[in-house]
Amino acid sequence: MMDALSQRKLTVAKEMKLSIHVVTWNVASEAPPLDLSDLLQLNDPNLNLDIYIIGLQEVNSGIISLLSNTAFEDPWSNFFMDVLSPLSFIKISHIRMQGLLLMVFAKYQHLPFIQILSTKSTPTGLYGYWGNKGGVNIFLKLYGYYVSIINCHLPPHMANNDQRLEHFDRILEMQNVKGHSVPNILDHDLILWFGDMNFRIEDFGLHFVRECIKNQCYGDLWEKDQLSIAKRHDPLLREFREGPLHFPPTYKFDKNSNNYDTSEKKRKPAWTDRILWRLKRQPRANSFTPSLPAPSFTLSLKSYKSHMMYSISDHKPVTGTFGLELKPLMSVPLITMMAEGLWTMENDMLISYSSTPDFLSSSWDWIGLYKVGMRHINDYVSYVWVGDNQVSFGNNLNQVYMNIYDIPETEDQYLLCYYSNNLHSVVGISKPFKIPPRCFLVGDLLDEAQAQI
Repeated sequence: MMDALSQRKLTVAKEMKLSIHVVTWNVASEAPPLDLSDLLQLNDPNLNLDIYIIGLQEVNSGIISLLSNTAFEDPWSNFFMDVLSPLSFIKISHIRMQGLLLMVFAKYQHLPFIQILSTKSTPTGLYGYWGNKGGVNIFLKLYGYYVSIINCHLPPHMANNDQRLEHFDRILEMQNVKGHSVPNILDHDLILWFGDMNFRIEDFGLHFVRECIKNQCYGDLWEKDQLSIAKRHDPLLREFREGPLHFPPTYKFDKNSNNYDTSEKKRKPAWTDRILWRLKRQPRANSFTPSLPAPSFTLSLKSYKSHMMYSISDHKPVTGTFGLELKPLMSVPLITMMAEGLWTMENDMLISYSSTPDFLSSSWDWIGLYKVGMRHINDYVSYVWVGDNQVSFGNNLNQVYMNIYDIPETEDQYLLCYYSNNLHSVVGISKPFKIPPRCFLVGDLLDEAQAQI
């Protein structure tokens, strides 16, 4: 085993760059608008994204809605899958707690290098028993690095700042994962934390705040932003970084407009919707050397902005686009799928694959056949259990069969994905290929049979 691990280390790839787009939006129980191209940065020809991380708050969570979403995808998930799947993005994980929804999409070539380690909900409403407030977390391994993604909704109102900070701490404490080599979330290589944090602007009156916004004098307001104040006094919170707030406060607007609250309450505008991140601290060489992120894993913020054009909610969505530079700790997939020579048995497609020496297979592993442009991991055309349909194994080459009559005759391109039950993730994916028409296959088989006679 040690030899195999050593061999794997020798195959570590050179440093690579990933582009990650984070979205946070309190959607106020509304349905998706017709076009979210600006939110997803689809119109930027220079932006080649690898991963989308989308966190929503106040998704419609009525009883009927929750029951229907248990059996079917919710409208927001369906919308994002419809938009992103033609661009080769697959929904690799999601978690929902009442109105909180968190989704992660990745381009299919990254699937074998992303392992979903756990998903977790932390309710903080009604003394920790109700999920109208709290956080949801997806904990994953990205090219061998530990990444935690948290979408939260903290308590509202100006006077509840202490409660917000208490809930922030509670969500952080509850994210530790048992059964993994890195159980403490503060030891994870990266924490991405975002959501409707509900922090407000203290001291200044409504008129002064609106004048500052009108004149784009945001610096005057930053000093009294509750989150900025808390970071100056809390050492742990200070470790979470945030980009400059060069955009107007994102709350509270009249729905279907860009006007700040004109109701009788006239709530004071605030930057309630935030995106934070924290890189793992490295051991200090001495007391005079500050801790720095590992040189092989660095995150840089490329864009941090609000999107004023969307007005379905009383909140404006906020996005952050990041560049992640890393030296992969895992550069070889656990399973290598081979799409060549698939059709070699009568009425069956023969699938060959090899595995790394340290891969632990399970009788519940399966291989799925997908059309290119699939929406999520369960969106397969057909699948086979690896253990049940095994034909042969040996010399690190395994073969399983799939009945061709389970496969529709189309001109589409396909992919094969190996799903590991132990890792709850895709660990191998083939290159795209086309399945030849069945009539040609039958003709070829007849010709072969006649030749043998």
